[in-house]
This record gives sequence, C-alpha cells and structure tokens, in this order.
Amino acid sequence: MGETLEQTLRRLSRTGGELVRAESGGRLRCLACGHRCILKDGMNGVCKVRFMENGELRYPWGYAAGIQNDPIEKKPYFHAFPGAKALSFGMLGCDLKCGYCQNWVTSQALRDPVAGVVPEELTPELIADAAVRAGSKIVVSTYNEPLITAEWAADVFRAARKRGLATGFVSNGNATPEVLDFLRPHCDIYKVDLKAFSQKNYRELGAKLDHILETIQNLVDRGFWVEIVTLLVPGWNDSDEELKGLTNFIASVSPLIPWHVTAYHPDYKMQDHSYTGPTHLIRAAEIAVQAGLKYIYPGNLPGKVGSWEDTRCHRCGETVIRRTGFRVLENRLSPDGHCPACKGQVPGFWSNGLVPVKAPLYGAKLAG
Repeated sequence: MGETLEQTLRRLSRTGGELVRAESGGRLRCLACGHRCILKDGMNGVCKVRFMENGELRYPWGYAAGIQNDPIEKKPYFHAFPGAKALSFGMLGCDLKCGYCQNWVTSQALRDPVAGVVPEELTPELIADAAVRAGSKIVVSTYNEPLITAEWAADVFRAARKRGLATGFVSNGNATPEVLDFLRPHCDIYKVDLKAFSQKNYRELGAKLDHILETIQNLVDRGFWVEIVTLLVPGWNDSDEELKGLTNFIASVSPLIPWHVTAYHPDYKMQDHSYTGPTHLIRAAEIAVQAGLKYIYPGNLPGKVGSWEDTRCHRCGETVIRRTGFRVLENRLSPDGHCPACKGQVPGFWSNGLVPVKAPLYGAKLAG
C-alpha cells in the first residue's frame, strides 16, 4: 500500500531553519506567515504543511507540485523583464482558504480532501538548471503560498542566482518581518495579492487586513521590487468605497507601485458572483487614477480594456510598452528602464541583458 499524500509531505520535509522561535513549555512558534502558529509536538500549523515533530519544526523541502515556463506578464509582473520567460514552481498548501482560489488543487491540499497532486521529487539545482534550459530570466515561487515554503524557495533561489537568474515571489502577503528579512538576500521581486480592503472580507479568507498592509510597507522598506494585484469580484470587494480605500493606501506607500486589477471568473467554492466585465475594471482603474496611482493595469480581459494594458511613462505620458494580455507587442524602454522620450527612469526591475538592476524609485518625488 502506497503512501498517503500527508505521509509523502511529511517525508519530504526538513528540520530546523531560521523561521522558528522557542516558546515556553517546549513549544515552538513558526514565523513563516502572519498566523505565527504556536506548535506542540505532533501539531500542524494552519497551513497543514509545517509541523512540529520530536521537538523540532519541520518545513517542506525537496519537491514541486507544479513547474512551468510562463510569460512573466502572467504572474503578473509588468515592470520586470518585459516579454521574458519565468520558470514558475510551487509546492502544496496555503495559510488562507480563499473560496475563489484558481490554484485550489495545490493550495488547499490536506485541507480539502479532493485537493492535492502527486509531488515530483526535485533538488534546487534541477529546478535552476531547468530554468536555464528553458531560456528563463527568472525563477518564481508560486501556485501555492510560497511564504509557508520559504526555506525551499530560498534554496532554489540560491541555485538560480549562481546561474545568473533573478528570483521572485507570488504571494498573498500574509508575511512576518522575520520571513521578509530571511527572504531579502535571495528574492528580487515580490507580487502581493491585496484581495480586499475590508477586514470582514479578509476574515472570510482567514487573514487580517492589517497584516497584508504591513507586509506591503515592509517589502518596500526592505527594497524588494513590489507589484500589487487585486482580483475584482463583483458584489464582494468592488464597491467605490472599498476601491478608494485600497488605492489610496497603495498611493500612500508610493504612487509608483504598479497595481493590477484583474477580472474574476467563478471558481472553486465561490460560484455565486458574476464575471467581471471590462467596464468594472475600467471603473476601478479610474478610481485608482483619482487616488494618484501612476501605473494601473486592468487584466485578465486581453484586448478589451483599450490602452490600459500598456505602460506609459509617469513623467511624460509616452507609451513605452504595448501589450495584449501576456504578449508584449513593443518595448521601447532602454535595457535599464529609461523612457525614450524624456529619458526619465521608469520604475521597475530591469536588465541590461546580463545583470538584473533595480530602479529604486519608491518614494521619489514625481515630476510634473
């Protein structure tokens, strides 16, 4: 009789690591996500994949539940290596329980009995080598929640860096300062899902809004390149009031942070809301303009939102990248991200073809 999925994941784990703290009574506190679970021997964390055994924290290591070479725009990142391929890898488990999750087969493993896929045992070097063979510029931890598998991601990122690749996270943002400090030496770019601007809505998902907002500020303060995504669900998080609060918050951190507002389709356990249409996305984008955001990208409806898919220089308004969906039709930026018209720096994480370079413009004074 073969292993159960739970038995396989327990076997594919390692002990120790930096994301743990001893507590009284022989307990351990996990520091990988905002839940900060306190564990006793034999207990799993909220994520179901980090657990305490024989007095030690065990964390996932040595497998992928999904691996694919995607356009980087699919993550979505619009201000990092336009048109490049991103080798995406993921594990199993999540610290949230979003009813509309499009990756629920991987994220809800061990929580939902019909979720879960057979893991493929791999090493960090095999993943990094696959990225090189595929012509990727970057490896990205995604598909499940990468915070709860941060040690594995860091090891993959170390191997990727040795091969000249950049590294990124696609995350729900329910982080701790400790995990961000752990990741910072290994991770270049970080996408946060800011799913709503209501604590009531976040309570449904299993998190606290304040934790996500703190993470966004902490990421910027630590020098990550950050892009933010909000999946717009009609009747759930799309009121004018909520969108004004959300976009005003982003602008208060920096108006130069790219904001992707993307279309929802019914999935998993949330089947009772309508599809998001182009007019919904454009209304949200116009609210973001009023908040002062400079880089706003309605997404998931390619070709249906006009020029909103393009990147325009925040200084002079020149169109510097034209897109349809995940396809870059034209890129007029210099390799290090300068506008061809005004020669100003467009914020992002760019490359001159050899070495990734940051454009650390968060908090910079806007011209004009």
